[in-house]
Amino acid sequence: MESSRGPPRVKNKGAAPIQISAEQLLREAVDRQEDALQKPEQRFADLEELKEFQGRKRREYEDYIRRNSASLKNWTQYTDFEIQYKEFARARSVFERALDALPTHPALWMRYIDFEIKERNIQHARNLLDRAVTLLPRVDKMWYKYVYVQEGLGDIAGCRQVFERWMTWQPDERAWSAYIHFERRYQEFDNARNIFQRFVMVHPEPRNYIKWAKFEEEFGTSDLVRDVFGLAIESLGDEYADERVFIAFARFESKLKQYERARAIFKFALDNLPRSKSMKLHADYTVFEKQFGDREGVEDVVLSKRRRHYEEQIKENPKNYDIWIDYANLEQTSGDVHRVREVFEKAVAQVPPAQEKRLWRRYIYLWIFYALYEEMETKDVERARQVFDECLNLIPHKKFTFAKVWLLKAQFEIRQGNLTTARKTLGRAIGMCPKDSLFKGYVTLEQKLYEFQRCRTLYEKHVEYNPSNCQTWIDWAQLERGLGDEERARAIFELGIDQPILDMPEMVWKKYIDFEEEEAEYERARALYERLLERADHPKVWISYAQFEINVPDENDEAADEGEDAEQPVSEEAKARARKVFERAITSMKERKAERVTLLNAWLAFEREQGTPEDVEKVEKQMPRKVRKRRKNDEGEWEEYVDYIFPVDEQQTADISSFLAMAQAWKQK
Repeated sequence: MESSRGPPRVKNKGAAPIQISAEQLLREAVDRQEDALQKPEQRFADLEELKEFQGRKRREYEDYIRRNSASLKNWTQYTDFEIQYKEFARARSVFERALDALPTHPALWMRYIDFEIKERNIQHARNLLDRAVTLLPRVDKMWYKYVYVQEGLGDIAGCRQVFERWMTWQPDERAWSAYIHFERRYQEFDNARNIFQRFVMVHPEPRNYIKWAKFEEEFGTSDLVRDVFGLAIESLGDEYADERVFIAFARFESKLKQYERARAIFKFALDNLPRSKSMKLHADYTVFEKQFGDREGVEDVVLSKRRRHYEEQIKENPKNYDIWIDYANLEQTSGDVHRVREVFEKAVAQVPPAQEKRLWRRYIYLWIFYALYEEMETKDVERARQVFDECLNLIPHKKFTFAKVWLLKAQFEIRQGNLTTARKTLGRAIGMCPKDSLFKGYVTLEQKLYEFQRCRTLYEKHVEYNPSNCQTWIDWAQLERGLGDEERARAIFELGIDQPILDMPEMVWKKYIDFEEEEAEYERARALYERLLERADHPKVWISYAQFEINVPDENDEAADEGEDAEQPVSEEAKARARKVFERAITSMKERKAERVTLLNAWLAFEREQGTPEDVEKVEKQMPRKVRKRRKNDEGEWEEYVDYIFPVDEQQTADISSFLAMAQAWKQK
């Protein structure tokens, strides 16, 4: 019968608390090996038996080599066997055969050389080293072995010759450093100096120049150290210049307490290195100034650091005019006029790529700041005039212009006492590229000079150029009123409100009405309100009209006649006029519910302030009630909206319904 029980189940699949590695297993297998199973030691009874064993082993090695002569292991086992039994001649023969098979294998050469050195065959080892470096000149290990052997034997001249042979192959930096240290050990400093000169020619790296400078600092003179640093700066040039060279040079001068020299080195480096390559240089310069400089020196460090920052940003985007402005402001703090002018000249040379005003808006401020700097700071009036003229010649006035430049140029000429030139400048601007701001600025100038006839002429040209500008009509009328010519001001207002196109016509109407009200021409003001209502039947106009009627004094008002400023209570006649205006407005807005509600709210506020409780109640009875209704929108969906139900409309609807019911009953009778 088959057993009903299944395969055995693993109860615990977790890791054992004590883990056993493969290395431990192998070690225990060797340590616990039984003596009977260990390899027996081979013993030879006589020399003949030894020779027989050696011959058998040699045949085995020869067979191995015959099968695979490119295997280094086969050759090394063969040589080790011969060396083990002191067969040095045979071992040397095997080595030579191996070199014939593997002539470019450095490990084989090293084993052969070590064998000869160990057996004290020094001359043979030298010959092998000479052969090795001749065959493998790019293997530094051979050269290191060669110079080690030569120096160990005390052959200094021979060691130097080996180094010279090695250097002709232009090895890496470690080989040159080994040669230099060799000469230093025997205090041949002139030789070491010459090696450094050849070294930096082969490997012109900043760190190698710094090593040379440290060597001269230790074994040479300060002039030699300066020569090394000067050679490094000249050889590396701008492309490969490194901040580490300048930092080391400055630190050397600081050790000698030559602080001005160190400061000059720092400044030269900061002026010639890009910011990305001089971050540590800035930090070291700051520390230097804090230690050995004064307040001006520290400020100069900060100035230099910010200058480099701006230059890097400008290099990334030369059309970033905000950076140019900040850069110019920075240079102005330094007080160096030449630097400031240089920055401004470079900045204004970055003309926007296209004749679009949005690209010129920030650029034009460079010219403005440049001209103001020349006028205010350097007091060079002629140079400031040239800056303004060049700017105006550069702007493409046929496409767009900048009124601020024309006005600043005119103001500049006025400050210099050249009134005629200023007028010619603004006249040229209006003739070439008229703008509202140009006219306004020109009029302001003439007003300050009390040339009112010129102001009139300018206003005439302005309204011819842009009759839709409401502010122009208002300013012109106010000028005439200020001159005491009310009729001319009234005529200008009439011309303004008669214009078919105005940007803000309500402003002209309001100023015209205020003008008539201030002149106590209430009938004229009332007529203006009526004319305005014919054009714009708006709740704000009705409310303003009612407010006007409240403020109009009565004809028999003695206080008004005497011109007293004390507040007088509103007369019943004025209240009646205001109520009539509100009633007319409600009638006019009967079909416009939202405007009607606005008027009723204004009327209710008026009655609460000026009327009796009966008047307030009368208006409150006309106030509507809000109801929510539903309607379909343009997309065919239902939406809620607020509607107003007025009591008067309900009463009329009820009367109509009653009349229709009576008519229906009469028809049935």
